[in-house]
Amino acid sequence: MKWPAHGANPQYLFDALQIPMPDKRIDFSANINPLGPPPILKENWHQLFDHISDYPDPNGNRLKRMLARREGMEESQILIGNGGAEIISLIGRMLAGKRIVIVQPAFSEYEEACRINGCTIDYHQLKPDSWEWQEGIASKLKNADALFFCNPSNPTGVFYPKTRVLELIKACAENDCLMIVDEAFYDFLIDYDPIVPYINKYPNLLIIRSMTKMFAIPGLRLGYIMATPSVIEKLSVFQPHWSMNALALKAGEWCLESESHINETRGMIQQERERLFIFYQEMGFQFSPSQINFYLLKDPAIKEQLPLFQFLIKRGVIPRHTMNFPGLNGEWLRFAIKGSKDNSQLMEAIEEWRSSHL
Repeated sequence: MKWPAHGANPQYLFDALQIPMPDKRIDFSANINPLGPPPILKENWHQLFDHISDYPDPNGNRLKRMLARREGMEESQILIGNGGAEIISLIGRMLAGKRIVIVQPAFSEYEEACRINGCTIDYHQLKPDSWEWQEGIASKLKNADALFFCNPSNPTGVFYPKTRVLELIKACAENDCLMIVDEAFYDFLIDYDPIVPYINKYPNLLIIRSMTKMFAIPGLRLGYIMATPSVIEKLSVFQPHWSMNALALKAGEWCLESESHINETRGMIQQERERLFIFYQEMGFQFSPSQINFYLLKDPAIKEQLPLFQFLIKRGVIPRHTMNFPGLNGEWLRFAIKGSKDNSQLMEAIEEWRSSHL
């Protein structure tokens, strides 16, 4: 069976499993803000109609200016793209034929983008359960042109502090290796200590950001990368004209004005995450020590979680499988943290599973 490569779009999952999709379902496979987009988008949505008949700014200069001001960067150090996926694709083209190391488990599109561009790919596996990187990564950097590192980690939700990340950045710099840090979920963190200022000290550092997760706009597609101007120039060569549409760019501007929405989201996610983790401890489940809006979960009584996965989806509770995460291989399930009502329904399903599998 070919497993779907991503979360969301659950119809593909049910088709692959040849199981009818329930009319009522909760999709825990997509890590999107459960509060939805910032209220300003709904309030001003009618204004977007005025932008439909205009060509978008191909450089997104207004949004870029806002991002530069927010991050303390120069506009020449930022490239806006059609979601984080396009940014990763551009990096893959820039690295064509190079030697790549990916810290795993990780978002599958790093490998996909590099493979289609003829890269040689090596893995460095995080230690299961503790999710710490083991000895040996330094030796791999000696023969690498670039390292992909996701922080906070997708799929574990684990966040590695700046001191640890700087160790890797310095090790990469010593080996003339690019350090590509994917921070797609950084804005869900309560205490985030930015590494952005280090771009000016370490020209090998690239930082990917997504605006689709926190602001719940995956249908619009918006992301950006921060790096030295020379790297931005190399990436922009591969980017097609009109990559970002006018609606996404305008929505991005409004999102950056929505600090209260970010703070409300962080508080709600923290409260629900603590409630869920207390429940899982009581039920005897293992989970990753996530600090953001998703986590890994498994029933330690079974090695592969396929029986639990099937049990849940038949009840309309849809997790993300981990069959295509190297090192996980179906031994965990990933769940987004949603609103209180949805999380309670998940807990009810877990209780039902536990009572029938004692």
